[in-house]
Amino acid sequence: MDSSNSSVFDLPSQPDSARIIHETRDRHDSTLVTDDHDHFQNHVSDSSSRSKLSFLVISGGSGGNSICAAFENACYVLPVSDDGGSSSEIIRVLGGPSIGDIRSRLVRLIPPAPRGSPLDAVRTLLSYRLPLNVSENEARAEWRSIIEGQSPLWSGIPNDRKEVIRGFLVYFDNEVLKRAHKHFSFLNGSIGNYFLAGAQGFFRSLPSAIFLFSTITNSQANILPVIVTNHITTIAVELENGTKLLGQCEISHPVAPAISSEPLSLDPLSPTDGLGEIIPQNRFNIMYSQQAKEGGYEPLHSRICRLYYINGYGHEVYPKPNPQFIKNLSTSEVLVYSCGSLWTRRHLRSRDLGSYVSRRFFVGPAALSGDLDSVHSSPTVNGNNDRETDGYTAVDYIRAITSVLNSQYPPNDLGNAPLYPISAFITHLVYLEGTKVAVDVEAMTTLGIKCILVGERSEHAPNFGIPQYDALAVQRAIEEILLGQ
Repeated sequence: MDSSNSSVFDLPSQPDSARIIHETRDRHDSTLVTDDHDHFQNHVSDSSSRSKLSFLVISGGSGGNSICAAFENACYVLPVSDDGGSSSEIIRVLGGPSIGDIRSRLVRLIPPAPRGSPLDAVRTLLSYRLPLNVSENEARAEWRSIIEGQSPLWSGIPNDRKEVIRGFLVYFDNEVLKRAHKHFSFLNGSIGNYFLAGAQGFFRSLPSAIFLFSTITNSQANILPVIVTNHITTIAVELENGTKLLGQCEISHPVAPAISSEPLSLDPLSPTDGLGEIIPQNRFNIMYSQQAKEGGYEPLHSRICRLYYINGYGHEVYPKPNPQFIKNLSTSEVLVYSCGSLWTRRHLRSRDLGSYVSRRFFVGPAALSGDLDSVHSSPTVNGNNDRETDGYTAVDYIRAITSVLNSQYPPNDLGNAPLYPISAFITHLVYLEGTKVAVDVEAMTTLGIKCILVGERSEHAPNFGIPQYDALAVQRAIEEILLGQ
C-alpha cells in the first residue's frame, strides 16, 4: 500500500482455505504491525497447535468484531439481512442484500498501519459516516465533495486506489439518481456501505464486491455471506403465541418509524421499480445506536419458536446456504459459533445445514466446534440476554441452536429426516465468569456437554458491569479445549 504507482490488483489476492493455514504468519508486512498487535501476539500466539488450525466463524457484524484477533486463519460467515442504519436506506431505494455487517467486518480486518500511511487513509475513508445531526442538504453537500474527489478524506490515498474507490462511489450515486423519486437520505450514511453496494450492483455479485474491498484494503479477509443473492433478504420470526415479526430491527431492536408526509409510490415508467422487492417500507434510515441497544430493551411478549426467510412478496422461501460456506464446513478444522444475537445474527436456518454442522467440531463464544483427533463442539454464551433471548438460560441457548439445525427446511411430511443428538452439534460450552445468563453445569453435563469457564476479565474489556468476550478470553477457551481433548 505504500507505492503511489502500484496497481490495486498487484496486491495479494484472498487466499483459499488450503493455503491459509501455512501462509498467514508470513504474509503481513511487519512494518504495518502496531505495538498492540505485538502485545496480543505475545499472549495468544505461543500455542503451536492452535496456530496451525483453520477456523470457520459464524457471527453477526458488531457482535463478533471484538474477538477477530483470536483467529489467525479464519473464514467468517455473516448474515445479509440487517435492515437497520445506513443499510436500511440502501435496501429501501436500491434493493439487494444487506451489506452492513459484512462492511463492518471488512473494516475490522484491515491490517494495522502507521498513522498517515496510505492504508490508514483508506481505512479512515471506508469507515467514515456522513453526519447525522445536520440537514439533508448539508449531508448531500459533503457526499458530493467525496464523489467529486475534493474531500479531505482523500488525503494520503494514492491516486490509483482513489480512482478505483471513487469509481464505485460514482456508480452508486448514479444508481441513486436513477431512483430520485425515492428521495434517498444521506444522513448517517456509511461510505464503506456505499462502496460495497456500488461494487455489488456493478458486478451483480456480493462475493466479488467483498473480494474487491479486501484487495483494496490489503486485508486478505476471507468473508462469506451466509447465502448468495442479489435480492432483498428479509428474516421473520414466529413467536410461541402466534405473533409474527418482520425484519431484523423489529425482532431485535425496534425503533419508532419516521413520519413522512410524502407517500411512497412506484413510478410506472421506471425500469427499476415494481420488481417485487417491496418489503422495506421505511421512509428513512432506521437509526439506532449500539449504546441505546445496550441500555435496555422491551421483552418480546412470547419466546421465538421459529425463524424463516421471506421474499419481496412476503412469501416464505428456503434459500440454499452459500456453497463456499458448505465447502469451508468440510475443510475448516474448528467451527466457531460466535457471540451476538442468537436468532437474528447467527443464521443457521438454511437447507440441510444441520447435516453438515453435525460432522464438525463446534467451539465459540456461544459455540466452538471442530474436527480434531476426536469431535468437539462448544458454544459461547453471551454475557447477558437481549430482547430475543429474555429469560434464557444456557440450556435454552443450546436447545434453540440444535432445534434449528435439526428442523426440516423446507418442511415436509415424510418424517424421514434424521434427528441428531445435541452432542452431534455441541460438545463444549464456553461462558464468562460473572455472566448474567444462568449456566447449570450439571444439566449441561447430562446433555453430554463440557462447560469451560473463562476466568478473569481482560483489563482491556469495557467496564459496563456485564462481562464481555475479547480475543484473549476466546483464545484461553480454545487452548483449554485443545489441551483437554
